[in-house]
Amino acid sequence: MKKYYFFLFAYLSLNVANAQGWQWLNPLPTGNTLHSVCFTDTSTGYAVGECGTILKTTDGGTHWTNQISGTSNWLYSVYFVDSNTGYVVGDSGKILKTINGGVTWTSQTSGTLYWLNSVYFTDVNTGYVVGAWGTILKTTNGGNLWTNQTSGTFYWLNLYSVYFTDAYTGYAVGDLGTILKTTNGGTLWATQTSGSLKTIHSIYFTDPNLGFAVGDSGTILKTTNGGNLWTSETSGTTGDLFSVYFPNASTGYAVGDWGIILKTTDGGTHWTKQISGTNVNWLYSVYFTEANIGYVIGDISTILKTIDGTNWTNQNYGTTAYFYSAYFTSTDTGYVVGGYGTILKTTDGGTLWTSQTVGGNSNILNSVFFPDPNTGYAVCFSGKIFKTADGGITWISQNSGTSYRLNSVYFTDATTGYAVGSYGTILKTTDGGILWTSQTSGTSLGLYSVYFANASTGYAVGDNGKILKTTNGGVTWTSQTSGTSVQLNSVYFIDANTGFAVGYNGIILKTINGGTLWTKPTSGTGNMLYSIYFIDANTGYAVGGYNGSSTILKTTNGGTLWINQTAGTSQNLRSVFFTDVNTGYAVGWNGTILKTINGGFPVAVNYLHSTSNSLKIYPNPSSSLVTIEASPTSAISQLSIMNINGQVLITHQITEPRTQLDISSLPSGVYFIRLTTDRTVEVGKFVKR
Repeated sequence: MKKYYFFLFAYLSLNVANAQGWQWLNPLPTGNTLHSVCFTDTSTGYAVGECGTILKTTDGGTHWTNQISGTSNWLYSVYFVDSNTGYVVGDSGKILKTINGGVTWTSQTSGTLYWLNSVYFTDVNTGYVVGAWGTILKTTNGGNLWTNQTSGTFYWLNLYSVYFTDAYTGYAVGDLGTILKTTNGGTLWATQTSGSLKTIHSIYFTDPNLGFAVGDSGTILKTTNGGNLWTSETSGTTGDLFSVYFPNASTGYAVGDWGIILKTTDGGTHWTKQISGTNVNWLYSVYFTEANIGYVIGDISTILKTIDGTNWTNQNYGTTAYFYSAYFTSTDTGYVVGGYGTILKTTDGGTLWTSQTVGGNSNILNSVFFPDPNTGYAVCFSGKIFKTADGGITWISQNSGTSYRLNSVYFTDATTGYAVGSYGTILKTTDGGILWTSQTSGTSLGLYSVYFANASTGYAVGDNGKILKTTNGGVTWTSQTSGTSVQLNSVYFIDANTGFAVGYNGIILKTINGGTLWTKPTSGTGNMLYSIYFIDANTGYAVGGYNGSSTILKTTNGGTLWINQTAGTSQNLRSVFFTDVNTGYAVGWNGTILKTINGGFPVAVNYLHSTSNSLKIYPNPSSSLVTIEASPTSAISQLSIMNINGQVLITHQITEPRTQLDISSLPSGVYFIRLTTDRTVEVGKFVKR
């Protein structure tokens, strides 16, 4: 029996770790950049990209579903040997394999930590992968073992694409016009003369002799003799080209910078630009299933399809406007605001979003707040304030009295509200926005967030670690000592005394005495944090990001310990809001709207893995009582029991190393125990009979 539960635990642990705690609501099917697309037949295809994204379609791209990749690595290439068996490669030496059409993906041992950029198989067992630093890997047993081949390039040259014309003859391309060829299955790779020093990103052959390669600055190369001679073709663009595909010897396509799609119908002699219908910066991959039916994928979830080889339509949907603020008036009804005057509303928990109009698309809306279900306010970059009294059906501009940028708005009741912004701007209204009056902040620094703990006591934070406090409804504001000089972007108070502020460089500040003293809990990240939200005294979230890395942090012990959750995106997150202990939303750049229905669980790997391994649980299995023994605890210890969906079912504050809990009310199944202190995280599992 013990062996049975061991394997059950291993299985469930794998699946929970792979489940998505935060899911995409907009854009769909994903907001992540996609790097490679491949089809196994006219209907079934796959696309892979950032943050472990794997998408699958079974209806020719009309609908795409997210598959569980089990990784947050960026994925750069996908290749299927047959309808069920496929491979994906990515950064840090990641190789994934599926044998059931993507239902499950398992990680293979590549033997390298270098980025892997392209994968190609010549039969069900034999495949090749190329990547950074001249890496070439080969397998002859379906990936059970990958061996390193000698590419013969300079060690610092990167390879970006690999293609084989038969079982023995293959090509690899990369930096400085590198083209490699093998005629013996990779035992020896010889350098060909490309005639170019531009980086080559993609290579494709229509038969053993006719091949094409594309790269930087509009480079298109062609060979008619298996690479003995490569000639340059005129592409008509100076943009970088990242992918080339020929459905037949005459007709080919190349895609790249500035959303460009090139087409030739005479074997590459002439190339013409097609209208892609997208304004994204980069298109990364092109694939055709028939002579005229093809797909292109790229930046910010771009998926394009053509059915006539000329006209391209978007397969993804939703807006890509930058979002800066989210607010929910109930479990199902919420608002998101952002760039181009965008206001979206949902009344079904984010399944459907409808666009609302504020009058003019030049307004960047930075913050939204609703004091009641119908009445809401939004403030914008140009100092404008918009109000709705009918749940967003109409938004009317109010006279703010300033043209300075407004960053945050907060109301303490139906009529009394505050807005803060650039140059120390603080505005107040006591009549629902009919009149906004300027308050004296005592600073010329930019203010980015305002929050009131009660009708009289409020806080504003901003540049250079500035924290202001009022105890008289804004009549006077006094400066507090934050202990930091970094920009603070968001402030939130749980009660009159306990509050938090977050900002640049991952800083989190906490006070338990109304701001007399601010302390610095360790966030565990150096990324910018833009928004903080607490559900109760113990449970809170902070979101942010920087340079292609998203951040979602969660605390369950009042901010003493923050755990990094898996966001599933690289987009910068600017606002977080929860409607209950499990249901929350995070919004950000390029139209990102994420939702969790289980408190964001599962989280990043360090959340499921103990920092200490001394947790004991017995009897296990159990039907009524379970005893948990841990290492000696510190002053702050919280024990949580979660189901396999990550929902917290039981929480218990403990002060002794041994605790007994009654689990008789729990349904039969597998559960996780997490013990969190200010120094450690201990994790265990048990079975309830």
